[in-house]
Amino acid sequence: MTINRLEWQQLLPNTADYKNLFEREYRREPLDIALTQPRLKKSLATFCHQHASGSPFMLVKAVDSRPYLALIHDALQSIISPKNDVIGSRYDINNGVITRSDAQHHDDNFAATSHCLYEEWLETEQLFGCLRKQGDQYTLEPGLIHKANGGILILSVRTLLTQPHLWFRLKQAVTSKRFQWFSADDTRPLALSIPAMPLDLKVILVGDRYGLGELQELEPELIEQVLYTEFETDLLINEESDIATWCEYVNSVACHYQLPVIDASAYPSLINASVRKSGDQEKLPLCPQVLSQMLSEATPFASPSITADAITQAEQEKLWRESYLSEMVQDDIDLGQVHIETDGFVIGQINGLSVLEYPGHPRAMGEPSRISCVVHLGDGEIMDVERKAELGGNLHAKGIMIMQAFIAAELASDQQFPFSSSIVFEQSYGEVDGDSASLAGLCALISALSLQPINQQIAVTGSVDQFGNVQTIGGINEKIEGFFDVCNRRELTGSQGVILPLTNVRHLCLKSEIVEAVKQERFHLWGIEHVHDALPLLIGLPYVDENKPSILSAIQERILQAGGNDRNRLPWALRWLNWFNRG
Repeated sequence: MTINRLEWQQLLPNTADYKNLFEREYRREPLDIALTQPRLKKSLATFCHQHASGSPFMLVKAVDSRPYLALIHDALQSIISPKNDVIGSRYDINNGVITRSDAQHHDDNFAATSHCLYEEWLETEQLFGCLRKQGDQYTLEPGLIHKANGGILILSVRTLLTQPHLWFRLKQAVTSKRFQWFSADDTRPLALSIPAMPLDLKVILVGDRYGLGELQELEPELIEQVLYTEFETDLLINEESDIATWCEYVNSVACHYQLPVIDASAYPSLINASVRKSGDQEKLPLCPQVLSQMLSEATPFASPSITADAITQAEQEKLWRESYLSEMVQDDIDLGQVHIETDGFVIGQINGLSVLEYPGHPRAMGEPSRISCVVHLGDGEIMDVERKAELGGNLHAKGIMIMQAFIAAELASDQQFPFSSSIVFEQSYGEVDGDSASLAGLCALISALSLQPINQQIAVTGSVDQFGNVQTIGGINEKIEGFFDVCNRRELTGSQGVILPLTNVRHLCLKSEIVEAVKQERFHLWGIEHVHDALPLLIGLPYVDENKPSILSAIQERILQAGGNDRNRLPWALRWLNWFNRG
C-alpha cells in the first residue's frame, strides 16, 4: 500500500535552489534557436549544404505562424553564405513579344533579391507572379519563387493544403527546376506567350502534426525522401545549467520583441506560469509566442523592469478578465442547482473531477462531478448510463469495461456474479469522455457492493488498468482547483482533499491559495498507486485484512447473503478467504 500525503513544497516547481542563477546578468542578445533547438539548427545546416541529388523539400514540425517562420528564417541567415552572383532572369516585352535572358544585374526584373524568404499566407500571384495589362501595355511581376531563386523559400503547410493548386504547381516547378508561366484563370490562356525560366529553389514546409499528416497522405512518396525535423516545444530540465539556458532564452525573447528588462525576482513567477503551460515541473516551454505574451502582459506593470509583482498582477488581471464563466459554474453549485456534497458519508456516491472546455473560451476549468452507483441482484453487468443514453464517448466506455474486468478478476469468481450495477454522472447533460474518472467510478462501485459509505469531503481523479493500478491523467491542476474552490467557498474543514495518481505529482503547479491551505493543513492531497490505496482514505476500512473487518469481507458477506447462505456455492477464492478469516 502506497499513500503519499503531499507536502506543500511538492505543489509547485522547485525554484529555491536556483536563486544564484536568477541573479546572473543575462545578455540581451538576438534570438538564436541554436541555444535551445540544436536538432533544428543542425537539420537546417544539413539541408542548406546537402548534395544536389537530395530532395529540394524539407519538413519542420512547428506552429505555422509568422513568429516561427521568422525564427527559421533568422537561423538560415546565419547558415547560408551570401552570394554576390546574379541569379535569375530578365524579361523584355517588345511589340507584344516577350523574350527571356539570364539576369546580368541585381536590378534586372526577375533577378533574385534574397537568398531566403518566408510568408505565412499567400495567393497565386504572390507566389508565382503574374502578367498584367494596363491599357495597351503589358508588364510581368515576379513572385516569391523568383525573388528567392537560388535560395530557400519558407512556407506554411496550411496555406498549401488550403489551396492545393498552389502545392501542385510549386512542386512541379521546384522538382523540374523550371518555371512555366500559366494563366491564373484556367478558362483563359495567357494573353502573351512567356518563355519558361530556370529555377533553382529549395522549400521548407512548416506545419503542425496534423498538417504534415495530410501532406503525407497527399504525397507519400515525396515525403519519404525529404529531410524532417521538429521545433522542440519544451526544454527538459535535467540539471542546473538547463535553468540558466532557459533564462538566457527568455531574455533573448524579450530582446527580440523589444520588451523590458527582466528582474531577477521575476524568474520564479515566470517558471510557475510556464509550468502551467507545459504541464510538467521538469519541462519549460520554448514557444516564443507563449513567452512573449507572458512578458508583454506584464509590461504595463513593469517599473521599469519586469518583476515578480508585475508577473503576478498580470496573471491576476488576466484571470479576472476570463473568470466570468467559471464564476457562473461555481454559483450554480453554491445555489444548489448543481448538487455537490462536500461533507458526510454516502454509499455509492463519490466526487469525481472533470475539466470543462467551452468553445471560444481560452481557459479550461475544473469542476467536481457527482458520480453515483447503485447495485441490485442481477447477472453481473455494469450498466453505463452515459453510454446507454449515447452521451458517453469511446474512452469513457473503455474505462467502464476496465472497471468490470477488475472486479471480475479481483473476486476470482468461477460462477456468475450475483449483482448488477449502474453508474452515472449525475446532472451531466453533454457528452462525457475520457477515462480519468474510472478510479472514482470503481471506488463508487466497490462502495455500493460493500455497503460502505464514502467520505464526501474527498474528491478522486485518476484512471485505472485491469489490475487496479492508478494511471496518469491530464488537467490535474484545473481539477484540483475546481474542487478546492467549492470547498473554500463553503469553508475549509481541514479534512477535505483530493486523491490523485502519484505519477501526476510532477505535473502540479497550483495557485497560491491551495499551496497555503495545504501548508496550514486545511486541505490535503494524496498521491496513490493502486485502487487499494484510495479505499481506506475514502471509506475508513482496509481493503483486505484477516484480523478485522475489511471492504472485501463486506462484499463477501453480501454475496453470501445473496446466495441464500449456501457457502458451497461461493467462488473458491472467497471460500478460502472466509476460512482464513475464521482461522
